[in-house]
Amino acid sequence: MSTENEYKQAVADLTKATEQVKNFAETARTELKNLGDVSRETKASADKALTEMNALAARVTEMEQKSARGNGLEDQNAGLSLGQRFIRSEEVKAALAEGSAWNGRVKLDVKSITSASSTGVSATTGLVVADRQPGIVQVVPNRSLVIRDLLMPGNTASSAIDFVRETGFTNNAAIAPETTQKPESDLQFDLQNLPVRTIAHWVQASTQILADAPMLQSYIDGRLRYGLAFVEDNQLLNGDGTGTNLKGLLVQSTAYAKPAGVTVKGETMIDRLRLAMLQAVLAQYPATGHILNPTDWASIELTKDAQSRYVFANPMGLTGPALWGLPVAETLAIAAGKFMTGAFRYAAQIFDREDATVMISTEDRDNFIKNMVTIRAEERAALAVYRPEALINGSFADLTAAPTGG
Repeated sequence: MSTENEYKQAVADLTKATEQVKNFAETARTELKNLGDVSRETKASADKALTEMNALAARVTEMEQKSARGNGLEDQNAGLSLGQRFIRSEEVKAALAEGSAWNGRVKLDVKSITSASSTGVSATTGLVVADRQPGIVQVVPNRSLVIRDLLMPGNTASSAIDFVRETGFTNNAAIAPETTQKPESDLQFDLQNLPVRTIAHWVQASTQILADAPMLQSYIDGRLRYGLAFVEDNQLLNGDGTGTNLKGLLVQSTAYAKPAGVTVKGETMIDRLRLAMLQAVLAQYPATGHILNPTDWASIELTKDAQSRYVFANPMGLTGPALWGLPVAETLAIAAGKFMTGAFRYAAQIFDREDATVMISTEDRDNFIKNMVTIRAEERAALAVYRPEALINGSFADLTAAPTGG
């Protein structure tokens, strides 16, 4: 197959894969609306389709970059990744045409961004050409970001979220004999107001980047978007609500308190998480999951009995982390020795005011005279916790009987 035909086939395969991802997304939205959750089969199929789409997108991007360096095939199709879509927009084309004489700003609203490769500093000399490896090796690997996935999704067109929370209910309902006055109950409410917060950061680059589409694509598809998601993940869990911080799950949750009537000898981390589940159930909010630091989850999985047999973990198992029938979300966002158990999907909701937005501009300080551009990424969101009793936060620090690992 010729290079051109191979490229056309890859684009066709990517288009088909993209449609499959869209179909699975629609199925997930329907299941979430009708059933309140997405089925395991749909999640697995969607993950597989998304992986295939990303692999095809990377393949097409690599073919385009190789072609550009060899002055070969010129892509006439619409952009496939979001970075390519940015570069192929009419506004950016106009900026590219003007080169260093361009002065202004370009904006693109981005719903989802994937990572991509770009060029870097080369050790190539006049006589020896370096063996160039594709991609970029990051100094710090990306951290797994899981908190958003635990919450009910939402959108808003306002700069603030108002909702009414029930704060008290005195139930005096009783049998009422005929002709007697009926008992009166009492309901108390509190109006909650949550401002939408902005997460943003920027980098500078030379104006030559405007003439180098793959490099500009890497800025859009790479670290800026991850930087926003990293801070968002931490704010959703740990934000203290002061200043311009989000009011996160931990500060709005209920402290763990051992439920009365349960006797546990030699309480372990595993026992404590079960008791936290009981606390949520007694508050009428059955838990749907746990949040643990990877170190604590490793300690739990390595728990053994007196014969050095794993208590519940199966080293050969392929299933995801789970304890007491509930999924475990491992994240470095929560400190080692701490935990959160609760009905996350029902207790809280994240509202997106603006998804990740990327802007480039020369109108920043002395950019014009230095041939520089500023690239900024930002998002706006708010977090509403409807039921603090449904979120239990606690610590393992006071336990005297820790799991036996090794």
